Amino acid sequence: MSDATLHAHSLDPDSFAVQIADSIESFIVATTEVAKGDEPDSAIPFLLLEVSQLLLAGGRLGAHEDILPEERYEPDTGPDMDVDDLRERFAVLLDPVDVFSEVFDPYEPRRAPVPCRISDNLADIVTDLRHGLAHYRAGRTTEALWWWQFSYFSNWGPTASATLRALQSLVSHVRLDQPLEALDGLDTDEDVADEALAEEAGRVMFQEIAAPLGLHSRK
Repeated sequence: MSDATLHAHSLDPDSFAVQIADSIESFIVATTEVAKGDEPDSAIPFLLLEVSQLLLAGGRLGAHEDILPEERYEPDTGPDMDVDDLRERFAVLLDPVDVFSEVFDPYEPRRAPVPCRISDNLADIVTDLRHGLAHYRAGRTTEALWWWQFSYFSNWGPTASATLRALQSLVSHVRLDQPLEALDGLDTDEDVADEALAEEAGRVMFQEIAAPLGLHSRK
């Protein structure tokens, strides 16, 4: 995007809001469709694309000046929609590559990696995005933008970034014909050190996961 285009959007908040909302709604719709499992052969590549595109919207929110809500207290949007079904569908679809290791803050020294799940991350991201979308659909555009920007910094941005790294790593392992380190059987509720993480890591060859998840090694 050119500087002129970026500045034009900063002068036209309605246009900016519409584009951000469209990107977010597109992500929610697309990932919900993937979770249905109707096309498992394209699951990983499609998620890689969708998370990448979502983070473009997040980057625009992050680069934007601070968005302040019009009201002191956030209006009630009602109960958040249940994402347990979405989470469970992704857990089944992505097995055995659902679990990965992540360092939450690269600027905090000596932090050990912790096990995470792509399925948990995707469900959490959708929860955050839907919350802001409820404001947007109720006509509270500034409130929606504030929420999406705030939660981009505090939750869904780091979560999406971690998920993107996992998906990109998964695709790279397959395309480069490299064995994949998978956290086979590691409970993400456990507090484990680096050594335990390594001991729990199972060796899953790319041949075992490539075809079911729509990945192909280079020829």
